[in-house]
Formats: sequence, structure tokens, C-alpha cells
Amino acid sequence: MARWEQFEVWALKGEKWEFLASFLNFEVANALARNRPSRVRLIHAVYEDGKVVEQEILAEVGATRNRP
Repeated sequence: MARWEQFEVWALKGEKWEFLASFLNFEVANALARNRPSRVRLIHAVYEDGKVVEQEILAEVGATRNRP
């Protein structure tokens, strides 16, 4: 059974999250996420045999606040 971890960068496009890139190194993924102009998520994902078995959102950057 193949198992691996990676850090993924996802961007919000309209109302859906779109996968942008994945990296084995957290620092590289974090740098890419922080330099995007749009709303992005940095996710730690664990895969087994090509399927996601764990996901954790580490950061969401670029979100705007809705004030009443």
C-alpha cells in the first residue's frame, strides 16, 4: 500500500475550490500560497493508494471580512 503526504494549494474560483499545486515541502507550498492574489487554502493531505485519507486546512489566506 503506497502512502504519502503532501502540502496542497487550492484557490477559490467563484464558489468552488480549485487545486493549484502540491509540494512535499511545507515552506515551498506556504510561499506559493502567501503570494497568490486570490483567496487560497494551504492543506496538508495524506494519500493511500491514490486516495485522500486525511486532509487538514493549515491556513486560509486572502479571505475578506463581511462586516454588518
